[in-house]
Amino acid sequence: MKRTSRPSLGLFSSVRWRRRLLPSCLGLIAAIGLQTAASAAERITLKVGPLSQSIYLEDLAVFARTGTVPERLQLYRSVLTPEVQQALGNRLALDPAMSQRMIDDILASPNGELLLDTLATVAPDLTVEQLQAAIRIAANQAEGLSLISILQAVPQETLEVDVTAAIALLSQLNLSRLQGQALSSVLANELLDATPTPLPRNLDPARQGVQPIEERTLIFYDRSRKRSIPVDVYWGQQTQPGPMVVLSHGFGADRRFLAYLATHLASHGVTVVSIEHPGSNVEALTQVALDPGLLEQPSRILPATEFLDRPRDVSHVLDRLTWMNQTRTAFAGRFNTAEVVLIGHSLGGYTGLALAGAQIDLSHLNQFCDELQPVGLTPADWLQCAAVELPEKQADLSDPRIIQVMAMNPLVGQLFGEAGLSQVSVPTVILTGTQDSVTPTLSQQLMPFTQLSQPKYLAVVIGGTHLSVGDPDNINQSLTQVPFMPELHGEQSIELRRFLKGMALAFVMQQTPEAERYAPFLSSAYAQQFSTEALSLRFTQTLPDSVLSWLRLIQQTPIGSQPSLTVAASWLHLEALGAKHRLGRWQQQVTAYLNQEHIAITVLQWPLPTLLL
Repeated sequence: MKRTSRPSLGLFSSVRWRRRLLPSCLGLIAAIGLQTAASAAERITLKVGPLSQSIYLEDLAVFARTGTVPERLQLYRSVLTPEVQQALGNRLALDPAMSQRMIDDILASPNGELLLDTLATVAPDLTVEQLQAAIRIAANQAEGLSLISILQAVPQETLEVDVTAAIALLSQLNLSRLQGQALSSVLANELLDATPTPLPRNLDPARQGVQPIEERTLIFYDRSRKRSIPVDVYWGQQTQPGPMVVLSHGFGADRRFLAYLATHLASHGVTVVSIEHPGSNVEALTQVALDPGLLEQPSRILPATEFLDRPRDVSHVLDRLTWMNQTRTAFAGRFNTAEVVLIGHSLGGYTGLALAGAQIDLSHLNQFCDELQPVGLTPADWLQCAAVELPEKQADLSDPRIIQVMAMNPLVGQLFGEAGLSQVSVPTVILTGTQDSVTPTLSQQLMPFTQLSQPKYLAVVIGGTHLSVGDPDNINQSLTQVPFMPELHGEQSIELRRFLKGMALAFVMQQTPEAERYAPFLSSAYAQQFSTEALSLRFTQTLPDSVLSWLRLIQQTPIGSQPSLTVAASWLHLEALGAKHRLGRWQQQVTAYLNQEHIAITVLQWPLPTLLL
C-alpha cells in the first residue's frame, strides 16, 4: 500500500502491520459462503499466561442481552460490569443492500487495519481472513452487527482469547484503566496520613475572598507567528504583593475551563490571566475534518507546532502585559510579570513544564512512537506522537519569569525523555486522577513526578477522571459521555474543587511574606478533609518505597515489549500490594478484638486463620 512520506509512527505505518492485517480480499466471498452454523464458535477459552478457563458463548450472549450473569459465569461477576454488557451488546443496524460495501470500506481503511490488528491480538489463533469473514457474516445478521454476533460467526468450535488483550479492546484499547483501579487502592492506603497535623483554625484558604472581582477580555496579536491570543484578566480591588497567575487550558478546551479557580484567586487579591491557545482550543478541534487518515497522523488533529506555540503564547502575553504595565494607567502595577505561577491542565500542564525548563527529547519520543502498539494505547500516547514531526533541533522554550508550576492531569509521557524533567528547578505540583483514561496516572504523572527535582508535591485524586478539576459550567458535555472514558458529574467533584481553591492559593502564597502561614495547607492533612465517597484526596512530597518499586518494574520493561504482558505484570504487582494492606487491616481488627475485655467467640473460622483463644 502506498503511503505519503512522513516520519514513521510504528503502529500507523509499519510494513509488519500491513502485511499481517491487510492481505488481499480476493476469495473472501467464497470463504463466507463456506461458513455454516455448525462451524460457529460455541466456547471461548480465556487465557491469562499459563492459566485458562472455558466459558460458553451462549452464556455471554445472555449476559449481553439481559444483564443477568448466568450460573456458569458467576466466577466472572466482578468484571461483568454494565460497561462490559454495553460493549458486548451494542448493535449497529446496517442496510442489507449496503452492508457489504460499508464493511469493505471500513476494513480497507486505517481504522479497519487497527481493528483487525486488535482482534488478531485478542484471538491469536484466527487468521485475518477468518476475522474479516466473521465481521461480514455478522454484518448481515438481522439483529445487526455487534461484538457478540462477530464471536458467534467465528469458524471455530472453540475460540482462544487473550484476556488482557480482550480487556484492552473492551476498554477502547485502554489497559491503563485496569492499572488505575488497582493503583487507587494502593495509593489510598500508602499515602493515608493516619495522624494528621491539626490545621490553623483562623484561616480557610478555600473560602471565597472578600475583594470584589473585575474581569476584562483582551486579545493580543503575535505578528511573527500570525497568531491571535485571547486572554481573560481577573483581579481584585486591591492587588496583594506576590506573583501573578497564568492559566493554560488543555487540548480541546478554552480559557474558561478553570474560571472558578481564577475568580477564587482574584477574590484574594491575586491577578490571574487565563490564556486561550488558538491552535488547540475547542474551536480548533471542531474544525478538524474527520476521516480515517486521522488515525495515521496525530498531527492532523493536534498540530506538532502546538508543542512550541503554546509556551510561546505565554511568553508573548507576558511581554505584552509588561508593556501595558508600564505604559497604561489603567493597568499600572497590575501585572507582576517578573514572578508568574503557571497553572495548567492536561496539555496546559505540558505547557507549564516546558516553560519551567523541561526540554523535549525527540530521540526518545521517536523510539516510543515507532514501537507503539494498539493494546494499551491511550489518547495521551497517541497525541504526544504528533510532536515527532517537529524539527530535530529544538528552541529553548523556558521562561525565567515562571517561578512555580501547578500541572493538573498533565500530558507528559515520553515528551521530555528520562532527563528532560530534571531540568525543572522551580516548585511544582503534579495532580493526578487514578481513573483518568486520557492522561493515565502511571505514564503521565507518577513516572514524571519521580524525575522532578525538589521542591515538588503530588496531589492524588483517588477515583478522579480527566475533567474532574474543570469548571462544570464550562466543560464541553460531549466529552463527558465517551464510552469507557467515564467522567464525574459536577456535583461529584464539588469538594475536589474546594480543595483546589485552597491548595492553589496556599501554593501561590509560598512566594509571598505569607508563605509560612499558608504552608500547612500544602499537606495530606488538608487534602484528606475534602475526601468524599466518590473521591479520596491525598497529598505528598515523596512516593512510598512500595510504589517506587512498582515504578522501577515498569521502567525496566523495554520499549516495544508485549504490552498485555507488561500490564498484567504491573497489575499483579499492584494487587499484591493491595493484598498486603488488606492483611494489615485484618491483623489490626483481630488485635483490637483480642484486646476486648469480654470475648464471646473462642474460634474464628476460615477465611480467617483458625485461632484458639
